[in-house]
Amino acid sequence: MSLLQKIADIEAEMARTQKNKATASHLGLLKARLAKLKRELITPKSGGGEKGEGFDVAKTGDARIGFVGFPSVGKSTLLSNIAGVYSEVASYEFTTLTTVPGVIKYKGAKIQLLDLPGIIEGAKDGKGRGKQVIAVARTCSLIFIVLDVLKPLGDKKLIEHELEGFGIRLNKQPPNIHFKQKEKGGINYQAMVPQSELDGDLVKKILAEYKIHNADVILKDDCVTDDIIDVVEGNRVYIPCIYLLNKIDQISIEELDIIYKVPHCVPISAHHKWNFDDLLEKMWEYLGLTRIYTKPKGQLPDYEAPVVLSSSRCTVEDFCNKVHRSLIKDFKHALVWGTSVKYNPQSVGKDHLLADEDVVQIVKKV
Repeated sequence: MSLLQKIADIEAEMARTQKNKATASHLGLLKARLAKLKRELITPKSGGGEKGEGFDVAKTGDARIGFVGFPSVGKSTLLSNIAGVYSEVASYEFTTLTTVPGVIKYKGAKIQLLDLPGIIEGAKDGKGRGKQVIAVARTCSLIFIVLDVLKPLGDKKLIEHELEGFGIRLNKQPPNIHFKQKEKGGINYQAMVPQSELDGDLVKKILAEYKIHNADVILKDDCVTDDIIDVVEGNRVYIPCIYLLNKIDQISIEELDIIYKVPHCVPISAHHKWNFDDLLEKMWEYLGLTRIYTKPKGQLPDYEAPVVLSSSRCTVEDFCNKVHRSLIKDFKHALVWGTSVKYNPQSVGKDHLLADEDVVQIVKKV
């Protein structure tokens, strides 16, 4: 039996099984088996396989955004109009067959944009060039799911299903579970809060499916079966996502008001360049970048070229490492101006948390 057939059989059995307390354990085991089979499916086999032409795009800039969507929803038009990069545009499907990169500069940060070829249903199972497309999506700091505003919900559900099947978790935080394998001692299960789905027996059965018989498992939140499977698999990526509802020139103002209430959504018209300001602001918010301005001794700060750090919680040490790896070796203290300090300037150590648009001067050991 082929891998795809095994996956289809398990998915069919899960669909047939009623969800209740009596079947929770059985469904949990099925989910674990399904996750193992899907890992086999998406893990690239070693050896001389052909690489997808145009898919290996070098990572540049401070962040990377991937445009994901079905064919002919306007991804190429959006890239062309937002970044000034030409990506072939036409009214027929599958115009873009390779990854087309572009770069925009926004608030001092260089952001790489990737127009990925339109994915199709079954992409996670290898249909079309879906595996290669979603593999590139896994490397992104943010994903734009581009949807046709006239048929958004069905397409949204299908794309999320494809990305989930490839280990991408959209707008989610990693499960608050402590999991550590050990050599002996059995399964040490502990729940810090009451659990609505998991219990010690079910956790042990799921771990046994992975041939894990010795481990510490501490659940710090109310977790579900998928959470423990994600932690054990260890290959999940958690990526923020914005849904771009394109072609708003084809709907009414009343419909537009309703769309604006949908979480994580930005309505746009790629063709007419409508609402790009709102899109860029939301993009910046979801990327969570921190800009730090440098100040050489005795000179004014350099406000033209900030050092951009890819986290909203970054320390002076992170800043030093981004400037140059050797800088932290000679580090004595830093002078900081900005919202992260009480006084301007304030002398801080390497563990001080910086805020967006702080100004930093590094003082070296003599």
